Amino acid sequence: MPVYYYIVLAIALFSIGIIGVLTRRNAIIIFMCIELMLNAVNLLLVAFSKMHNLATTALNPSAATDAQVFVFFIMVVAAAEVSVGLAIIVMAYRNTHSIDVNFLNRLKN
Repeated sequence: MPVYYYIVLAIALFSIGIIGVLTRRNAIIIFMCIELMLNAVNLLLVAFSKMHNLATTALNPSAATDAQVFVFFIMVVAAAEVSVGLAIIVMAYRNTHSIDVNFLNRLKN
């Protein structure tokens, strides 16, 4: 399968994520859209890694797995982000009984 298909899919996923972050008010939906954007980047990393796999394997055998290692670390950071973010959302919901982001801005005062 050509890399062009992966690029188009990643652009579509990233665009959906950006639109969701900018237009939604629900904090859980915003976190899901951020995860969607991170997964679009992961898809591109793996696609480009596979595309350049044949060229780099002859020169440096360990270079073929560099993108997969980056993807693994991105997934670990994303999991930590979700766990901390959901804990913050649960605590905010217990205090305000709402997960509306605009309502949470009022907590500054």
